[in-house]
Amino acid sequence: MPHSPIGSARRFSRRDLLRYSALAGGAAAFSSALAACGGGPASTNKTGNSADSITAVLGYGNNQSWDPLQTASAFSMAANLHCYESLVEGDPITRESFPALAKSLPADLNATTLKFELRDGAKWHDGQPVVADDVVFTYARALDPKENVLVHAFFAHWLQEVRKTGEREVEFVLKFPFPYALDRIQTCKIVPKHVFEGKWADAASGKVVGSGPYKVTEQAPLSHTAFEKFADYNGPRPAAYQKMLWKSIVDAAPRVAAISGANPDAQIVENIPAANTEQLRAAGRTVEFADGGNNLFLLFNTAHPPFDNKLVRQALHYAIDGKKMVEIGLKGAGTPATSFINPALPSSQPAAHDFAFNPEKAKDLLRQAGVTNLSIALSTSNTSLVADCVKVIKEGWDAIGVQTTLESQDTKALFSKLDSGADFQVVATTNNPQQFGNDPDLLIRYYYDEKSLLMKTYAKWTGADAQALLALQNQAAAEVDPGKRATLTKQVLDLISEHAVIYPVVFTQLGTAWDPKAITGVRAQGYPGIYLNQAKPA
Repeated sequence: MPHSPIGSARRFSRRDLLRYSALAGGAAAFSSALAACGGGPASTNKTGNSADSITAVLGYGNNQSWDPLQTASAFSMAANLHCYESLVEGDPITRESFPALAKSLPADLNATTLKFELRDGAKWHDGQPVVADDVVFTYARALDPKENVLVHAFFAHWLQEVRKTGEREVEFVLKFPFPYALDRIQTCKIVPKHVFEGKWADAASGKVVGSGPYKVTEQAPLSHTAFEKFADYNGPRPAAYQKMLWKSIVDAAPRVAAISGANPDAQIVENIPAANTEQLRAAGRTVEFADGGNNLFLLFNTAHPPFDNKLVRQALHYAIDGKKMVEIGLKGAGTPATSFINPALPSSQPAAHDFAFNPEKAKDLLRQAGVTNLSIALSTSNTSLVADCVKVIKEGWDAIGVQTTLESQDTKALFSKLDSGADFQVVATTNNPQQFGNDPDLLIRYYYDEKSLLMKTYAKWTGADAQALLALQNQAAAEVDPGKRATLTKQVLDLISEHAVIYPVVFTQLGTAWDPKAITGVRAQGYPGIYLNQAKPA
């Protein structure tokens, strides 16, 4: 698995983002194959099970970048939610906005300027006050195309600048009224200028100095991260525990073992395989699965005939039994895709093409396209989730007379092939944009965007149809009337299903287990990680 090793300060590219997210998505369940992705042995340390401390287990490595503007590491992103703050934070499930470092939310969200005053008495973990210069410093880096930070893509098309208007006041200058502004602001964690100016290598290598309810006290790469309560935190969600220990365990079996038995080592564990659900429930654990953006999708090379023909792409989707894939490949923990956005999410709307299993329609579409004797080499990543699911794809395509060969490879090799420009036909892999947000513009733009590697570089879809889609997306993103925006978003979803260049087959659910006798106030989330800022000892 490609990652930014501890000590690395290299800049983050959109290729890194896709690779991280593909791996995080592929790890949603059933995966011991992820041991190669940078995780390691569990720590033998233990905070104990008292009301003053909690032990948690995450199924991802903690040895990737900790830079809050750069990282796509599932472990680091989850931890940073407890250590850093944005001006605006959101509920971990709904993303409903609430003021964090900001004292309050702007009154007029349809304006082209948004003003924020910082929370009284907010301090960094080193005791220094949080000031407007820190906010301006953070956003200057986020907006600078030369810095090439991960969060840049979430702001560049709508945010012009962030400027200081007082010692503790800032103003956002928008290019146009943007209805998802508060959602996007949640993705940009404010950092202290006096700590990280010219020293981003420190942030990448694991130095954490934020203003959140917990501060990091120990980093043990490939093992664990330790936290303690930040006594000077005065924000809306104070720490409930004096100490937290988060262990990194990428193998499924020891991860499940950590939440099993009469005296479990951990009180909460994420990335629970669906196959272990009943076992854990029988032991008295609460196990919940959540819908989100994690999906297995097909990406077609439109420069390779006949995949330049939308009828062929549609036919191949109609030939796949999504319900069977959920049953066989996901062990029931998933949903067939009836739209580009998970139908279980509030922002989703039914698409013109629901791609419900219909082999006869698939055959007819191939006839309309004039395609016979089609053979496909399907390039796939080799996580166990993908391996189980693509068997269903092959079965469906073989059944309509499309000879299918599966070419499985590790994720790094797959993306290296795509990056090199090597010829391919169709790719099947996983991704989860929801760890960055769940507004429909973000969930779509992650795949379809003017600078998208997926759309332009990999799928090579750049013609008039692509430009028409991008123009419609931009129109929807700038529409301030909710009803009109929903109508435009529906048109975008319909158009994406019409062309089906990059399109999900199934959405997977992510599982979390916890001991209800030890912890309350936690929920399963549809993206990797855990959120303990509302957790309390039972």
